[in-house]
Amino acid sequence: MILTLGVQTIASGHIIGMVATLFFIIGVGIYAGSQVKSAADFSGSSRKAGSTLVAGTIMGTLVGGSSTIGTAQLAFQFGLCAWWFTLGAGIGCLVLGLAILKPLYTSNKETIPQYLVETYGQSIGPITSIFSSIGMFINIIAQGLAAVTLLTATFHISPSLALLVDIVLVLAYVFGGVQGTGMVGVVKLLLLYGATLITGVLALYLFDGASGIYHAFPAAFPWFSLFGRGFSKDFAGGFSLLVGVLSTQTYIQAVLSAKSLGAARKGALMSAFLIPPVGIAGILVGLYMRTQVASFPGLESAEVLPVFVLHYLPAWLGGIIISTLLIAVIGTWAGLSLGVSTMLINDIYRQFINKKVNEKEALLLQRGLIVALSLVACYIISNSAGALILGFSFLSMGLRGCTVLFPLLGAMFFKRFVTPAAGIAAAVLGPLSDLVWQFMYPKGIDPLNIGLVVATSVLVIVSLLTQKSKLAKT
Repeated sequence: MILTLGVQTIASGHIIGMVATLFFIIGVGIYAGSQVKSAADFSGSSRKAGSTLVAGTIMGTLVGGSSTIGTAQLAFQFGLCAWWFTLGAGIGCLVLGLAILKPLYTSNKETIPQYLVETYGQSIGPITSIFSSIGMFINIIAQGLAAVTLLTATFHISPSLALLVDIVLVLAYVFGGVQGTGMVGVVKLLLLYGATLITGVLALYLFDGASGIYHAFPAAFPWFSLFGRGFSKDFAGGFSLLVGVLSTQTYIQAVLSAKSLGAARKGALMSAFLIPPVGIAGILVGLYMRTQVASFPGLESAEVLPVFVLHYLPAWLGGIIISTLLIAVIGTWAGLSLGVSTMLINDIYRQFINKKVNEKEALLLQRGLIVALSLVACYIISNSAGALILGFSFLSMGLRGCTVLFPLLGAMFFKRFVTPAAGIAAAVLGPLSDLVWQFMYPKGIDPLNIGLVVATSVLVIVSLLTQKSKLAKT
């Protein structure tokens, strides 16, 4: 059987490969969910994960629509600079494992805001939870855009139906909390690396090797430059991944779920070395499809990767890879939703609304919150068609970094110097500066630079001004 959908043909082999892969992944997620008995198991605070599960959780969230579909989209437009998402993510995991993991793990805290409260007082908890949640929610939108693009490009269904399918998959994926995202993340990682190897090698073969790439793009700039969109824009994009990884509840939650400090560090370092190569395949596919524009009239940049898979691979293999890409996107969406819900439940609901909530009620509430987040995201996604996926991702990472990074580093390494007033001021003014600059000067200096400069300056200056009052209290 062959279904003709637009310019693509979907054979029965595609359908079989997709369905088999999706059912397998959903089955793993449901099994993991059946092992969850409390909110502690769901959020990871019971600390049972080994290094492989930690890496699976990190990569199950970091390697998603931005790393695959978004990277191919940007490479199709500008070339090698699309590597900054996965390259920056790998650098961020490396710094996490080597530099800041130990104080976080030994603190026995479950969220970043809980850690900050010890240094800056209770007020900073809800502030960082809200701004970090907004940043993570922006990335959920990016994943939703990628997921809708993947389904509509493959099946030519309506965006509304694609969103409905996406929500069902997200809920199945995240049903098991950290345990589920970790187990599914490991399976997804194996499938994704297979897909990456196949698509990357195939694109290189179709180019007739590296020499064919250089022949197809005789002008080195912007295609072979890491700064093809300009140094400031691309460096800020990569740097936003570094600060975002170090400031995001989802990735911190993954390492805090480890059974030991050694397992946590090994999981972070595994992620650091395994994530960057994923982007190379997307870049090769994006560049190759750039040379084939005439063969695909009306091709949208976001559709580059799924169209390549459907057109150049055997049906059954193409079906498996399309499903793998979809699960990669869904996994990131689910992991981000898990991180947001954990912070809102632990840092706001437990602290300010119902301090006596029991574990079963908290688990039910957290799962309900994930459903609500998905529905709100769908509304925004449905009104953001055509947007650049990595644009949302870079903004998301930058906003999280402007909120958390410097107050977090101050609490870790300069605890005697920083003051509560300084930490709170930095956590508020950093992200606000980022957002205001984004809307007022969208084509000027990258808002991440503004936000980080403001956060750092405020942390130092206000600490100097309020240091005496802090010493007097101690």
